[in-house]
Parts: sequence; C-alpha cells; structure tokens
Amino acid sequence: MNKRSTFLILSILILGIAGISYSIYLFKGSNSLKLMPNLSLSNIPSSRPLTKQFIRNYTVSNGTYPKYITINRIGIQNVPVISLGLLANGSIATPDNVFETGWYNKSALPGKMGAMFIYGHVSSWTAKGVFYNLKYLTRGDLINITNGKGQIFEYIVQKVMIYPYNSVNMNQVLAPINPEAPGLNLMTCTGSVIKGTSEFNQRLVVFASLNS
Repeated sequence: MNKRSTFLILSILILGIAGISYSIYLFKGSNSLKLMPNLSLSNIPSSRPLTKQFIRNYTVSNGTYPKYITINRIGIQNVPVISLGLLANGSIATPDNVFETGWYNKSALPGKMGAMFIYGHVSSWTAKGVFYNLKYLTRGDLINITNGKGQIFEYIVQKVMIYPYNSVNMNQVLAPINPEAPGLNLMTCTGSVIKGTSEFNQRLVVFASLNS
C-alpha cells in the first residue's frame, strides 16, 4: 500500500470518528433538533462491549426511570438506558458508550403520558452501535422498556420517519404520535456523511405507542 492510499484511508477513518460524536442541541423557540459535530477525539463514545455482569448489576436512581430496552426484532436484549440531561451549553447529552442508550430525563417516564425520548448511537469507527439496525423496524414491531422496579412496558411501533439533519421537527420528536396514549420515540443518525463535513445528512426517528 503506497503512502497516498494510507493517507486516504486514515482520512476516511477520522471523518467517520468525528461523524458519530454528535451532541443533540435543543434551541429555545425552535422546532429544529440539530446534531453538531464535536471534533475532539477525546469525546468519542467508547466502543468497549458491555459485560454481562455490568448489564445484570445495572441500576437506576429512581424506580420509575427506564432501566433496560429490549427490541427482539433487531436483536436488542436488556440494553441499559442511561439517564441523561442537558449540558451546560444547552445540548442534550448523548451516551458515552455506543452500546448504551440514553433517556432524556426531561421526557416522559415509562407508561406515562407524553413521549419518552431515547437516543442511541448508530455506530463508531470500530463497531456497530446499539441502534445500528433501528432502520429495519416497521409498524407493528414491539419495543419493551423495563423500569427500575422491574415493570415491563410494551410499546408498538406506529411509524418510522427520516428527517434531513438540519430540519428535524422538534415538536414531533418530543411528542407522542398518539396524544391519547403514552409514547416512546427512538432516535439515531442515518444516511451518509455530507461531503466536506463530519455531519450525517439524516436522522431516523421511530415513533411507538404504549400497547394497551
């Protein structure tokens, strides 16, 4: 392999690393959910696999908080759900590990009215993230959320939507698709990296409602 080929491969890898290290920005008075790249490689989410012991012993600080997410259709089994809030800059924090999911703790609780919002990484430079196969979900698929008390809440997928990266409808993302039932909205990046940037060009959101 010549030096030019090596340089091109390294450039692509660096672009991919930067592309998955996004923070979710919530702008007051705006309906846009904007994913901004963080180019500091020290902030890249970890790709270290979660151990069975960690998953088994994982706890949440409040029994009503979501603890695990299971989506049998795409092979997700009891994946920890980390409680995440807003950072000092006003962005919603994202998981530190590509194999974990993050619940925005200002959104709804499992089984409660409103919409529970959970974000997961699509991939890292070395591994497929927890939501890599989220794009394969279709209407009627089931998603289970287990809370800290061990209660299981079953949600049914109603709709899957893809938004351009710079025009995500915030009103939809943080609202239940059926206002008369508790909702669950899952989000990840999708599409491809925009040429000349480190930004993915699309966002994928799965809308689900509680199975009553």
